[in-house]
Amino acid sequence: MARRPTIKDIARQAGVSESAVSFALNDRPGVSQDTRARIRRVAEELGWQPNSAARALSGERSGAVGLVLARPAHTLGVESFFLQLVSGIQEVLSAARTALLFQVVEDIDAECAVYRRWWAERRVDGVLVVDPRIRDPRPALLGRLGLPAVTIGEPETGTEPEPATEPEPAVVSSVRADDAGAMAQVLDHLHGLGHRRIVHIAGLPGLAHTVRRMDSLRTEAARRGLGPDQVRSVVTDYSDAEGAAATRRVLAEPGPPTALVYDNDVMAVAGSAVAAELGIPVPGRLSIVAWDDSALCRVTHPRLTALVRDTAGFGRLAAEELLAVLAGGPPGVRISEQPRLEPRESTAPPPAHTES
Repeated sequence: MARRPTIKDIARQAGVSESAVSFALNDRPGVSQDTRARIRRVAEELGWQPNSAARALSGERSGAVGLVLARPAHTLGVESFFLQLVSGIQEVLSAARTALLFQVVEDIDAECAVYRRWWAERRVDGVLVVDPRIRDPRPALLGRLGLPAVTIGEPETGTEPEPATEPEPAVVSSVRADDAGAMAQVLDHLHGLGHRRIVHIAGLPGLAHTVRRMDSLRTEAARRGLGPDQVRSVVTDYSDAEGAAATRRVLAEPGPPTALVYDNDVMAVAGSAVAAELGIPVPGRLSIVAWDDSALCRVTHPRLTALVRDTAGFGRLAAEELLAVLAGGPPGVRISEQPRLEPRESTAPPPAHTES
């Protein structure tokens, strides 16, 4: 393995002292402009890069931000949302020459442990926090550590996650999404088609956006005179396997739903496959809506009605906000673009005899 060049190597090749190299590379006075230029030219020729640990000890920034995902690992490879989100984040960070340190862990406690370790080792300058939770311990922890953060997916309106018992310094910005408005679009569409028995195949129950969507479903259903016996949610882990299992259960019930709303594209495609296996035509007897649009929704037959939003733009917004905070700006709130429902072939009026 090739040895990394050191300040000593640069000094020897440039014919100067090691202290002169240090002055030149750290933009400190003590060397002439000609010497500074020669040292930097030699450093570039040798491929020298500053050591991140040494920079951290000197109080300089690490040049990296972190993203920890506490999700079942088997759900990540097939879900397009995080791939698009990370692509947007990376687009902004790459332009700013900032690295993204990514880690997947098993639960929220492990995620908090990663933040403590990164802070102690000065591995990152700030973090992007996904999947806000009810009674979320992360904002308080990040406040105590003084680690700048941006939470992705806070509600635009409505109930916020419960605050920590002890207030901490405000270092957390947020990028917010209007899940309530999105759910209203879905219910408007299905109710307008004539559906009165609707089941929401939701995601992980501890996540704030899952709770928001379930609450919004109940609110929008009640506004249209539909009770919990007609419109309800069931929770899953976001995987295709659980999406398929939940679909089988609700379709086997007496008076099954005529419309299903899935919290991601993968579960919606899995649900469509289950309906085909059971001989239930989509949309003839069952309408399907996916919360997140993707290529999967557009190539499945029939093509799935879905909420279209700029997920990569969501990531760009979060990365821009974190970089702004790291540059000395105050923590703030940014609002993501309102998603829009794209009706396709998977939704239609229910059979006349199934709804009153």
